[in-house]
Amino acid sequence: MLPDLALSSEEQPWQPRAAPIAGDRRTFHTTYNASVPAQIANMGFDLDDDVVATAEDARATIVRFDERLSALLGGDAEFAPMSSVLLRTESTSSSQIENITAGARALALAELGITRFGSNANQVVANVDAMQRAIALADDVTSASILAIHDALMRDQPRIGPGVFRDEPVWIGGGGLSPHGATYVAPHHTRVPEAIEDLCAFTRRRNLPLIAQAAIAHAQFETIHPFADGNGRTGRALVHAMLKQGHATTRTTVPISAGLLSNTATYYEALNAYRRGDPNTIVARFTEATYAAIANSDTLAGDLHAIHQDWNLKLTARKDSVAWRILPVLLSQPAVTSKVVQRRCRASQPAADRALKQLLDAEIVRSKDEHGEGRKRDVVWRSDDVLQALDQFGERARRRTG
Repeated sequence: MLPDLALSSEEQPWQPRAAPIAGDRRTFHTTYNASVPAQIANMGFDLDDDVVATAEDARATIVRFDERLSALLGGDAEFAPMSSVLLRTESTSSSQIENITAGARALALAELGITRFGSNANQVVANVDAMQRAIALADDVTSASILAIHDALMRDQPRIGPGVFRDEPVWIGGGGLSPHGATYVAPHHTRVPEAIEDLCAFTRRRNLPLIAQAAIAHAQFETIHPFADGNGRTGRALVHAMLKQGHATTRTTVPISAGLLSNTATYYEALNAYRRGDPNTIVARFTEATYAAIANSDTLAGDLHAIHQDWNLKLTARKDSVAWRILPVLLSQPAVTSKVVQRRCRASQPAADRALKQLLDAEIVRSKDEHGEGRKRDVVWRSDDVLQALDQFGERARRRTG
């Protein structure tokens, strides 16, 4: 491996956030050691041949997966929602890595503005928006686009500084009061802008295998840790921007975070190995996660296909009715209101209400006033079959594989 990838450190002054309490006998340091990241824009990387070969195979697998689903997206209304479904599963899995967990029902309701299940679901919804922004800005990864992704992610947490690079020390592990004894101390905040510019230049290289480049870019981003919070989720969104920029994905999202979720310990170990100068471990971990994510996604696609086939047998309404147009909507958004149906299906309120009643009679959806206020316009119609399939995806993702 090339030794210049490994972190160095520099001493920085430390000012405690709060004055010591009278009688506290702990030693309070006046300095701390901050990491200094390597410049990687033009760096050569000592990648093992087998790691490169497996990463290239993973890229080819992503391309085939994207082509397969893209063909279905273009020609089969049943699979048109899969792009949205996979983006949501990636966002949910990425949030779960940070212990921000929300079930499929809570997330579906949060997307309707119903937040009685707590803040976690709202944070996952914000992660969905951040992912969408990352993919939309994928043509050129810049400091501005990274800030825009973070702004979408942390929009409801003003104390974090959404879309603003940090102006204070951050660290991982140890105590919350100081960086002393931390597992990892990020670079001094004055180094962040230059380090991010170097990272953005690295993402534009075309002389590295795509999966390897995305994994290294992610590890470098986590090493820079440019924000006060939300670094992991922003960094994983960056991976998907690079996959699109590298033309591996065109219309679908491969939920790589679901593959990382199966063993987060090895994911964090790979990040630490990168900081010690070894890029192979993080590339291998991302490659492994890619295969796991695609296998899980194929199972989910099969589950949704079976659900749709069952709906075809149950629904007896006319084929040109609004009820049939709701079915693909339910696959991507398994909880809807009459207003959602009116907007998504371009239907009048009476037509939407009638169609939802037909789906209820066919036992395709269940209805409930989730607000508990007895107002007809607040009734939510949900597909428990789809919600169950999404939760099963999450359960498979969390199942440790090694």
